[in-house]
Amino acid sequence: MKIKYYLAFMGMAALASCSKDSAPTPEIPVVQTSFVSKLIEYQPAPGQFINTDLGNLKGANTIIGKKGMVSLGAWGGYIVLGFDHAVINQVDKDDIIIYGNPFENFSEPGIVWVMEDTNGNGLADDTWFEVAGSEFNKTGYQRNYSVTYTKPAADTDPVPWLDSDGLSGVVKTNTYHRQAYFPDMKDKDGKTMTSYTIKGSKLPSTNINTTVPSMITSKPFAWGYADNLVDGDKIDIANAIDQNGKKVVLKGINFIKIQTGIQADMGWLGELSTEVTGVEDISLIKK
Repeated sequence: MKIKYYLAFMGMAALASCSKDSAPTPEIPVVQTSFVSKLIEYQPAPGQFINTDLGNLKGANTIIGKKGMVSLGAWGGYIVLGFDHAVINQVDKDDIIIYGNPFENFSEPGIVWVMEDTNGNGLADDTWFEVAGSEFNKTGYQRNYSVTYTKPAADTDPVPWLDSDGLSGVVKTNTYHRQAYFPDMKDKDGKTMTSYTIKGSKLPSTNINTTVPSMITSKPFAWGYADNLVDGDKIDIANAIDQNGKKVVLKGINFIKIQTGIQADMGWLGELSTEVTGVEDISLIKK
């Protein structure tokens, strides 16, 4: 009898053990972060903060997972960032907030682009869609614009540029920042780059007033741009447009690109350059 009961007990124990071993392991929930979580690309245009800790990869990484500050340089300079999740396109709500360092009468607006990871490979290799702001299609706004920047002979020399309209100018240097303004970059063969071209959209410069050098102003646009409003710029994914300027419907986005939107010489203040201090998914901000 004891042997019978012993064998029965061992059999039940074995079954219990098998049942325990075959039970699925509970998944550990992934904690999504509100801030962008990865730096994908940083391509600044020339500027007075470029090649300093505010305008290099070190500066670009300061806004990953928190607030920091990075300068994008003159027109076209950009940064590409990724979230650790898909930012859902909320109906009739703003989805993303971008922080910069503007003042009440001095903003340096940057154009925002968004991308959905439609092929699901985790790379920013799908289609970029511009987020139309308040200046979309107004006088001075231009799509498919490009600028070629050329490295000057000396680091202290102004940086020449030529745009797709055939206009030319320079990013002026000043005595406050004496390092090279042309980005220290290598090509795919490891050689130092001496010129490069950036493409994008251009915003009007009608908000800028430099007639009184001691009172230069760059008034903010109404909405839809980075480094524009003092309390941060809320972006609605629903305002995304395609290459033809038509609205597109996105379920959500995984990547964001911010690009200096105005080509302007601000006198003794230097070039207009968008600065970014942080990017967050509004739906995940703790209140």
